[in-house]
Amino acid sequence: MANLNVQIPSLKLNDGTSIPLVGYGTGTAWYKSDSGGALDRNLIDATKMALKLGYYHLDGAEVYNTEAEVGVAIKESKVPREKLFVTTKVITNIKDIPNAIDTSLKKLQLDYVDLYLIHSPFFANSDSDLQSAWAAMEKVQADGKAKSIGVSNYLLPHLTTTMRTAKVTPSINQIEFHPYLQHGGPNGPLLSYMKEHNIANSAYAPLTAVTKAKPGPLDDIYAELAKKYYVSEGEIALRWCIDQDIVAITTSGKEERLSDYLRAMTFTLTPKEINEISRIGDKKHFRGFWQAKFDENDRS
Repeated sequence: MANLNVQIPSLKLNDGTSIPLVGYGTGTAWYKSDSGGALDRNLIDATKMALKLGYYHLDGAEVYNTEAEVGVAIKESKVPREKLFVTTKVITNIKDIPNAIDTSLKKLQLDYVDLYLIHSPFFANSDSDLQSAWAAMEKVQADGKAKSIGVSNYLLPHLTTTMRTAKVTPSINQIEFHPYLQHGGPNGPLLSYMKEHNIANSAYAPLTAVTKAKPGPLDDIYAELAKKYYVSEGEIALRWCIDQDIVAITTSGKEERLSDYLRAMTFTLTPKEINEISRIGDKKHFRGFWQAKFDENDRS
């Protein structure tokens, strides 16, 4: 175990909110099918462990059915609210966002969240569905129930549609992002638009190339860089995001692994190394989520 006393760096969003560049995810690995089921003590303890290690950015969502566990973990940890950065997302109750945020806040035992996201655009049957949902998100922020508001899994058409009537620009777009799914890269349509409008990129599944997408063309360079920097390949994958100002969401129930991930804060990749990972990553396409919404070779 690394036993490091390091601080996770932050990124300033377009509304002035500062978000830690690494977040602890309480979703996919911890998903519960029953919202009314018993509390998952394992998740509560794992979240408290993450907080103890300095992962003050907690990423959740109503659809994970784990907001109550996050709330208990926060309360039991006794970490001051101002130290925390709590994200949750709406999709299950997307047609009633005012009620959805109130329900989430009650489960989280909080007065506000730091970031509130529309979890995906695929609920919408029309442009007006996207636009009215965003207007409701703007009201959540105006009411002080979310410091910052954003979206998740949005592609370029969803962003441009939303922006046509938006009064507030989304602060962030949380998407599956790793070297095998770069969405066209920094000069592609999606990321170029996000950069133009100062919409930050947040990556879920950032470790995909060193986990479920193995073997792949990046295996050798990840191994070389891990040896060079005396870290694991997972920490190289995290650093590739951090060095590009991409917020990385990861998780683990193992203290040793979470502690070791903090080694990603102790070095930086060179621009050449970042570009080489990106270049080689483009040789393979792998999408771990929402496959049913995309053609097999669609990299958007």
